[in-house]
Amino acid sequence: MPRGVRKRKRVGPEFSLSVQFASEAAELPARAQIRRWVAAALEHPAEITVRIVDAEEAQALNHDYRDKDYVPNVLTFEYGEVGHDQSGRGVLGGDVVICAPVVEREAREQGKLLKDHYAHMTVHGVLHLQGYDHMKPADADIMELREAAILERFRIPNPYVS
Repeated sequence: MPRGVRKRKRVGPEFSLSVQFASEAAELPARAQIRRWVAAALEHPAEITVRIVDAEEAQALNHDYRDKDYVPNVLTFEYGEVGHDQSGRGVLGGDVVICAPVVEREAREQGKLLKDHYAHMTVHGVLHLQGYDHMKPADADIMELREAAILERFRIPNPYVS
């Protein structure tokens, strides 16, 4: 390594990530950027797939697995522990499915940068994998504060403040 150049040390839990693009959207985030967003949101070792899809697939998944008939912005499928890391910690498994057309529309309607909204949906989904939810107001407050803190690391404005 050249003098004065430091190798960056990875901070945070180990994880494996598969990124799948199943969307015809023109502007999608780079795999490396998705990896950074996932890494920032993780508190536990994990095996995660982030899949960006079009409306038809998102609606079908929402219908088949949640019995809801609308196109969501993000879906999370948590598989619980899928193994253990070298230190014996449980490894979480799950999929985060992001619907490109909905994210594009929401970003436009809310006056947000598309990249920022993809970051938010990715972080939101990864937090769900780790047990965060927003069903009760107190839990929603905790999750929203965590999301805002993670996004702030990327200089992304708090998505819950207009």
